[in-house]
Amino acid sequence: MGLSPMRQASPVSLTRRSDLRTTEVKMADTIQEAVTLALDDAPERNFRETVDIAINLRDLDLNDPSNRVDESVVLPAGTGQETRIVVFAEGETAVRAADVADEVLDSEELADLGDDDDRAKDLAGDTDFFVAEANLMQDIGRYLGTVLGPRGKMPTPLQPDDDVVETVNRMKNTVQLRSRDRRTFHTRVGAEDMTADAIADNIDVIVRRLEADLEKGPLNIDGIFVKTTMGPAMEVPV
Repeated sequence: MGLSPMRQASPVSLTRRSDLRTTEVKMADTIQEAVTLALDDAPERNFRETVDIAINLRDLDLNDPSNRVDESVVLPAGTGQETRIVVFAEGETAVRAADVADEVLDSEELADLGDDDDRAKDLAGDTDFFVAEANLMQDIGRYLGTVLGPRGKMPTPLQPDDDVVETVNRMKNTVQLRSRDRRTFHTRVGAEDMTADAIADNIDVIVRRLEADLEKGPLNIDGIFVKTTMGPAMEVPV
């Protein structure tokens, strides 16, 4: 990703650093401490909350698509949530995929989706990641390109030598970092019942990936904040 110099959106309503300054944001000395504060200060709810981070970028021109963040990151401690994966495959690959994927669709079902725009959009909205045998990618572009492309959900191509089971299992622990044209974006890093150490490990991997990919490294990061779904924001030291 060639990122170069000027400047969200999830259920977690963290926005820009300037917005967060209007509330009381605690500053921790370590990532682990920030996560601990976020978990400890979160009010009790009658549902299992996710843990998310908001990443604020700076000095990047995100009107230029080549500068936007668009990365898949495998979290060492997992996402703490169910990740829905759909595989487009046939034959033996489809049989093996059925053991690990949430849904497996063949070429005929793919063509049917191409004739049913509403169903295709529902599938795209309900699915975290798609995987497809490489020889089906052209048909996927033809039938579903206008639905999956704008959502950043075109399938990961599965080459003949790739193990579909290994690929799907890896993607179950994967999150997408996608800024689009916004200076602030969000991603999931765990769930409230995970340990602070596990969530901190996930955040550390994301931060290191961002610093490696951004043209100015940490200088392109204006701030990172961690919170549970309904809890207060804690600033993560970077």
